[in-house]
Parts: sequence; C-alpha cells; structure tokens
Amino acid sequence: MKMTKLLTMLLVSLILALVSSAVTPNPSPAPKTSPTTKPSLTPKASPIDKPPPAPAIRPTPNDFASPNEQPPATVASTPANVTPPKPVLYLLRQEPYTTGGKNWIRYRYDVLNKADYPAEMFAAAPSLPPCGSNTNSSRTWVDFFDETGKRLYGFCALGNPADLGKIWFALEEGVIPPSYVYIELNDRQTNTKYKSNLADTTL
Repeated sequence: MKMTKLLTMLLVSLILALVSSAVTPNPSPAPKTSPTTKPSLTPKASPIDKPPPAPAIRPTPNDFASPNEQPPATVASTPANVTPPKPVLYLLRQEPYTTGGKNWIRYRYDVLNKADYPAEMFAAAPSLPPCGSNTNSSRTWVDFFDETGKRLYGFCALGNPADLGKIWFALEEGVIPPSYVYIELNDRQTNTKYKSNLADTTL
C-alpha cells in the first residue's frame, strides 16, 4: 500500500513538472547581426543641407560709347539763370573734301558739355548787330583760334546748344595744321566770353 502511494506521488510530481515546463515560455534569443552588415553612418540630408541654388548670371554691361560715338544730347539744356561752364572741346575726326577746284581737310569738333548751356544763348538776336547780311544771327557767336590766338573760322548762326557738336574749321590739303586750337563763345547780349581748353588737331 505504501509503495502504491509513493508511486502515485512520484507520478503526480512528474506530471506537474512537465506541465510547468510547457507553460513557462523560454525567452527568445536576440536576433543576431550579420558580421557583414554594418549600420549606415551617412545621415540623411535635411532640406537645409542642400546646396544653395546657383546665382543667376547677369549680362555683362556693354562698354560705354566714347564721346565721338555718342548721339547728340537730347536732355534739356541748363536754365538761363545758371552760369555756363567753360566749354570742353575735342576733335571728332578729319574729313577730306573738294570745293572750288581745291582739296581741303575739314577738322570736325564737338563740345563735350554742350548740354550745360541754356538754349537762350543761341536764340536769334535781331536786336544785336547782324552777321554780314544775316540780321537774325544768334545771340552767341563761336570762333576757332590756334594756340597763338589767330582766328581760323567762326559760326554766327548756331540755333541751339546741340549745334556745338557740328563746329569745324578747314585747311587746304598739304597745309600743316596748328598743334592745338580752342574756341571762344561770345555771348553778345551779356558781353561774356567763354574760352575752351586747347584741343588737338590730330587723333
């Protein structure tokens, strides 16, 4: 009888042990990392890491035209109550031409600051002495002189300041020109003369 109880108790203990081992789950092993797999160390680029956009290419500005390539000034002339400046004379070009059976060289000049003169200075002035038979000659006359003061040529009928870009004097072909010339603006109404710089006769 005692033997039977002992066997029964052993059997029950064995059953309980089996049940206990079946119910208790074993912890799952951690996944193994493959030795050939390495975590990526390269961070993802954020929007602020992107390179800035390339600056827009601006067109290169054209070179400014030299004075003898500029069109005639169209800006309003200086008001009459402003004192006119000293004229800045420069040579534009030389032009050969023929008249009266002779060959000539015309020396064309321009006044760089011609737009600084008031239009009133070149208005017709019938109340002032005439220029030959021209009783409506302009208020201001313009004369060319060489460096010694010898008068070469003149204009008495310029109609506006822009006409200072069309002045000239001529010498017969073969005649050596003076090294320098200058002009003088004679405002006959105010009895004021404006003498320019000495300008070259060769380019």
